[in-house]
Amino acid sequence: MDKSRQDVRIPAPDLWLRGVAIHSGLLDRAAQEAMVADLRAVARVVPFQRMVTPSGRRMSVRMTAAGQFGWVSDRQGYRYAPTHLNGTPWPAIPPSILSVWEAVSGSARTPECCLINFYDADAKMGMHQDKDEADPSEPVVSISLGDAGRFRVGSVTRGGTTESLWLSSGDVAVMGGAARLIHHGVDRIKAGSSTLLPDGGRINITLRVVT
Repeated sequence: MDKSRQDVRIPAPDLWLRGVAIHSGLLDRAAQEAMVADLRAVARVVPFQRMVTPSGRRMSVRMTAAGQFGWVSDRQGYRYAPTHLNGTPWPAIPPSILSVWEAVSGSARTPECCLINFYDADAKMGMHQDKDEADPSEPVVSISLGDAGRFRVGSVTRGGTTESLWLSSGDVAVMGGAARLIHHGVDRIKAGSSTLLPDGGRINITLRVVT
């Protein structure tokens, strides 16, 4: 059941990038390590996989999820689904991750999807909008773990100028308000910039209210 969060004080962002709130180093090393352990438990139930776009192209990013819904892609299209493509229900969102939503989202609702993306040194995510959710007044909260990723943002309309910054391990970004439907992507990974993941790479977690 959702609970009121009117009495929760949201920490001030360290900076803003075209309306996206950036909380630099919000998670310390111990919190990051605990979160990685929780993510490994999720991945043992619903393994990471490189999904296929509707056009048949295999994505460079590997994905899994937790919560009521996960985001999937195959020849049938992009969509939220209640199970992994192998039919396994998604595990519950770990409390270590929910605590970040509670700290920074300002939402009275509980996230229904925790999308977990793994980037190796060559992976990237093209510019896109998160617009498949029913209520765009609910924010998207993004957590970075591991190697730094260059986060690029544009505007609500496609095209035009962009700006970027490096998101490091422990950083949290919140896309809400006027920036909720902003185009964004990750166009480079700085391999070896973190020791959090023994084999390197970057994990990005995004929390969303779907319905």
